[in-house]
Amino acid sequence: MTWSRTDIARQALSEIIPWSVVNLGIGLPTLVGDLLPADAPVWLQSENGILGMGPYPKAGAEDAQLINAGKQTVTVRDGGSLFDSVTSFAMIRGGHVDLALLGALQVSAGGDLANWSVPGGRTMGIGGAMDLAAGAKRVVVLTRHMARDGVSKLRTDCSYPLTAVGVVDRVITDLGIFEPSDGGFSVIRLAPGVSLSVAAAATDAPLHDRRGISSSAP
Repeated sequence: MTWSRTDIARQALSEIIPWSVVNLGIGLPTLVGDLLPADAPVWLQSENGILGMGPYPKAGAEDAQLINAGKQTVTVRDGGSLFDSVTSFAMIRGGHVDLALLGALQVSAGGDLANWSVPGGRTMGIGGAMDLAAGAKRVVVLTRHMARDGVSKLRTDCSYPLTAVGVVDRVITDLGIFEPSDGGFSVIRLAPGVSLSVAAAATDAPLHDRRGISSSAP
């Protein structure tokens, strides 16, 4: 039994430190905003210029002028603020984002991240992914373990164009939680019913079973 998209997002909650600034990347990471308690002491940041972003609005309460970086309508918590993208990227590049939760096409055993372009596919541009990957104090990837074509996203080396080199601290997939290390990935936790052999078969890099051993968790 693997984790659903919501389960993956729920696992990411334990990565968030109180009073931190957290950026939610496009796609699966945006689900984290809906799972955070309303009174959670966390400031969600969107690179298009929001600090204090809240969950998705209820049906009928959407404001078309209030969107996240993925052009989805969102809300703003009490005390939140809006500003231009220049200020937002100064915040990101200045190292003021504590945690970036990002999606990925591939992650390498060395912590390299590829999440913006598939060779031969339609490419819209790297956007803010490069700045977030390089500027955030910690990067955690939320993704499916396997691509739609059945190829593993956790690889010895990325074959897609890189977003940033050596930046990924942890990967949360539908099979478990992993950390790039020692030329492969350390297993921090497996989803219920997922065996080490199943995870190993789905990973294009060596797996090291480090469950129960202290890791780089915050």
